[in-house]
Amino acid sequence: MKRETVNYLSRLALVCMSCFVLSAVAVEQAVKPLGNKLELMWDMNRIAGLKNARLTLHEPKLREVAIVHDKPWEGSTCCYHTVFKDGNLYRMYYRGANWGGTTHAEVTCYAESDDGIVWRKPELGLIAFNGSTSNNIVWEGLGSHNFAPFLDTNPVCPTDQKYKALGGDGNGLIAFVSSDGLHWSKLRASPVITEGAFDSQNLAFWDAERGLYVDYHRNFINGVRAIMTCTSTDFINWSEPQWLTYEKGTSTEHLYTNAIQPYPRAPEIYVGFPKRYVPGRKSVWDVSGASGISDGVFMSSRDGLSFKRWEQAFLRPGLQKERWVNRNNMIACGIVETASEFPGAPREFSLYSTENYYSKTPVRLRRMTVRQDGFVSVRAEPDGGTVTTKPLTFTAKDDGVVLLLNASTSAAGSIRCEICDGSGVPFTDFALTECKPLYGDGIELPVVWQKGAVLKALAGKPVILHFELKDADLYAYRFGAKQTR
Repeated sequence: MKRETVNYLSRLALVCMSCFVLSAVAVEQAVKPLGNKLELMWDMNRIAGLKNARLTLHEPKLREVAIVHDKPWEGSTCCYHTVFKDGNLYRMYYRGANWGGTTHAEVTCYAESDDGIVWRKPELGLIAFNGSTSNNIVWEGLGSHNFAPFLDTNPVCPTDQKYKALGGDGNGLIAFVSSDGLHWSKLRASPVITEGAFDSQNLAFWDAERGLYVDYHRNFINGVRAIMTCTSTDFINWSEPQWLTYEKGTSTEHLYTNAIQPYPRAPEIYVGFPKRYVPGRKSVWDVSGASGISDGVFMSSRDGLSFKRWEQAFLRPGLQKERWVNRNNMIACGIVETASEFPGAPREFSLYSTENYYSKTPVRLRRMTVRQDGFVSVRAEPDGGTVTTKPLTFTAKDDGVVLLLNASTSAAGSIRCEICDGSGVPFTDFALTECKPLYGDGIELPVVWQKGAVLKALAGKPVILHFELKDADLYAYRFGAKQTR
């Protein structure tokens, strides 16, 4: 039997799964355009089959304490942090609050950074606290409990509303605007969203892919904290809220916050980092008298409504005893790109989480890092495994289009790729046996076959990718020219 025939039969079995053969018409209907966009291995949306391989959730790496909330207007219940990059400046907003001992009215505070690592609290001179404006407070009064700003990138956004925010007033969510991110005013006196429970971090952002403002806020289903979403074209008039849905079999759990946002490297995909609240459990170190402990989970969505939510924790409390106390491990809203600790290595993503909440000393916000696209991978052990995609098409903007992988292998591990037509038949020059084993670690590793790496001849045609992994992780892939930063 010819090698091409053997390859065809083996690939066809994997692609079709359970011997279900797609007809030519069905294949054409199933083809999904990828273009030159990044494809993330975070769900089964484009995956036809896995063999001896699995989707694997990766934990963040805890780094230094980014900020300590030790000012008189801050305290032991500072939380609901929002972080985003604005030009060359990183901005952070959070609630200034204290529990136990000296309690004061809640305020909204501001910090900034040049690199996302070292943060400062500027003396803004805007709002008086105990008779002095030498502080970093940007808002007080209604909305301060959970003031959640964002940079509005809507191309028709008025310049005096470049920054927007939502904040709860007890009856709903108030809309706020600012021209500089420091001086804030209400867009309207009455709430713009009224259906929900608004005592946690409720957020919004501009979705450039959909051309809409999108909100995510909390409500309760049969006493369980859950997430709702609605949309708007003007930030004032919002659609009726809808409940988020999850994959069949996902457990019902208390989701205290959501931290949902477009993923920076593929904004058509949303990611979320809810704080999962487990009532009834209590830490021996908790001095607040309240029950319940928390961790952080990860979820992602391609439509903003239906999510894959991992029940495995993304952020465990770990060895720090204060993280086992009620309402700790809250992940801030915002993913920002920061420099790697290793010179010459690709930049990475930073997130931030709270610790030391509900104690007699100040809350701390700790930085955490994840490799770009590194939340979930397809992983295979040394004896090997495979992942096969559904049919897709890609585009070629220039003659140098190649297949680039965000991947990691061991020194002995490897990745090979076979490219098949829409029916599962390998292209002769791109068969698995023609692929040179790829090994290393990087966010844009080119796949090379015996006759080269350029794939312009396949652009626009339905193709299926079949990856063979040995002691390796595949995080993402895309077609295009290398652009590693």
